[in-house]
Amino acid sequence: MANFQALFLDIDGTILQPDDTMQESTKTAVKLMKEKGLEIFLATGRPLHEIADIGEILKINSFIGYNGALAIYDGQDIVKSPMDPNLVDLYIKIAAEKNNELVLYTSSHNLLSNPDSEVTKQFCKKFHLRSNKQYTEDEKANILGITVMNLNEEDIHLYEGFPEIHLSQVNIEGFRHSYDVISDKVNKGMAISTVLKRLNIDAKNAIAFGDGMNDKEMLSVVGEGFAMGNAHEKLFAYAKHTTTSVSDSGIYNGLKTLGLKEE
Repeated sequence: MANFQALFLDIDGTILQPDDTMQESTKTAVKLMKEKGLEIFLATGRPLHEIADIGEILKINSFIGYNGALAIYDGQDIVKSPMDPNLVDLYIKIAAEKNNELVLYTSSHNLLSNPDSEVTKQFCKKFHLRSNKQYTEDEKANILGITVMNLNEEDIHLYEGFPEIHLSQVNIEGFRHSYDVISDKVNKGMAISTVLKRLNIDAKNAIAFGDGMNDKEMLSVVGEGFAMGNAHEKLFAYAKHTTTSVSDSGIYNGLKTLGLKEE
């Protein structure tokens, strides 16, 4: 391969298939990249305290979580950007008025605005959210990310009516009523730029794979950005490359086009 030094991988729809399994080709691709000396990060909207098992399987211990609000390299925090507590207050109010449900993520647990709702229970089951508590106002300064659930398209503007904030639809079948809250200043792309600067790696020597609209900044900042074949239809415009789907060796096949070869 060329002088690639870093690889950033989304999880749901990129590493994990719809049934939450991981293809052997994905494990092989990650192993080969590690052997070639690349720094590898899992880059996800998920809370980091819920993905340790995926890191262990792939032997990855560097992460970008909460859609870029927290980045960890070999156990050291590189980025930590909590959300504005005033924005959290407003979202809690809007959700109550519109009967939406929120998952609010901290560095150690997940806070649920309505733990008893079926939508919340299904979301937590799908994304393996186990460390859950009822949201209380005293936690508002600790929030690193938010997902809005049970949201109708006509109400999206209520959450986007604030400077430098937009929503990103969850690209998982059955959960398209769910949207991650993304900041223009706190996202996967911004976190990756900070990580690359800290590691003294030129962006042209970085690779990223993703499938959701929360990956658009990530795919845009690296030299080689890949949209999975199963990606959200609007994501392809932000990717330099398109690869096969998560269920058809998408990561392996994408890296192969860049010169991945098994010894």
